[in-house]
Amino acid sequence: MQFDYPAGATPLDPEEADGLKLRHITTRGELDRWEQENIQDAIAWVERKRKLDVLTDDFICTLHQKMFGKIWKWAGTFRRTNKNIGVDKFVVGVELRQLLDDVKYWIKNGTYSPDEIACRFHHKLVWIHLFPNGNGRHARLITDILLTKMLGKEMFTWGGGSLTDATRTRQQYISALRAADHNDYAELSAFVRS
Repeated sequence: MQFDYPAGATPLDPEEADGLKLRHITTRGELDRWEQENIQDAIAWVERKRKLDVLTDDFICTLHQKMFGKIWKWAGTFRRTNKNIGVDKFVVGVELRQLLDDVKYWIKNGTYSPDEIACRFHHKLVWIHLFPNGNGRHARLITDILLTKMLGKEMFTWGGGSLTDATRTRQQYISALRAADHNDYAELSAFVRS
């Protein structure tokens, strides 16, 4: 299968692309449909869980596996290659543990509002770029889980449009993430509730 990526997406390395389990998939549209179905299964799995320990390496990897495990062999495992964004592959786990510790501290000490905690958590997950692919979708879902299950808030609206297709909404999302790269969360905070 030849992959075409929307602007801002992270290309897979050839070895990662070979991790496709469903060899009958030949187009990006088919891949998107299969992945979305798998993501819906993951959402149903989360909804069935009574108790979630969201801020753990294990839950983060398990959620990614639930979201993409029917499609990709590497689902739920940290990336082993460097990408066009993200930290060096050797420090992914270290950066994640630091983020999880930070978020636990922010919640315990009321350092930020729940929405700002969620924005910072989301941005940092995308910035670390834990997995070969699916990082944005994973980070959005786990952020919504953090908001609803731990912070008692409503899920974000994420701009109200598609973030997987090359749309104006996706451009706004990427712009907001880039501003957050420079510690400016105003654009992302506005976007997630628009």
